[in-house]
Amino acid sequence: MHYVDLVAVLAICQLLFFGVMTGMARGKSGIKAPATTGDEGFERMYRVQVNTLETIVAFLPALFIAGKYWSPVWVASIGLVYWVGRFRYWRAYVTEPSSRGLGFVLTIVPTFVLLVLALIGAIFS
Repeated sequence: MHYVDLVAVLAICQLLFFGVMTGMARGKSGIKAPATTGDEGFERMYRVQVNTLETIVAFLPALFIAGKYWSPVWVASIGLVYWVGRFRYWRAYVTEPSSRGLGFVLTIVPTFVLLVLALIGAIFS
């Protein structure tokens, strides 16, 4: 099984799910595109979607490059921490934005770990 690929697909599906949730929040709030302000619930979901897009840009390359040099099981496991962290971030942000810290840490730390592993692997291969 290609564990790294599976985690990448899960992360992309998660981003798409957040996009659907943002669209639903837009419809519920009545905010017409391209507006992104005016309803706190929509704004929170929109920020989750955009923040996820911002992090996935660093996460996916780091995941794939680290996966070339290190154990796919370990790299995928680190990637799963990111994935769980994004869900934690989502739930916290939409309910109480000030409580999103743990989700953020569970997102950014795995991304940096994968980036460091990718860099070390590229340098020493």
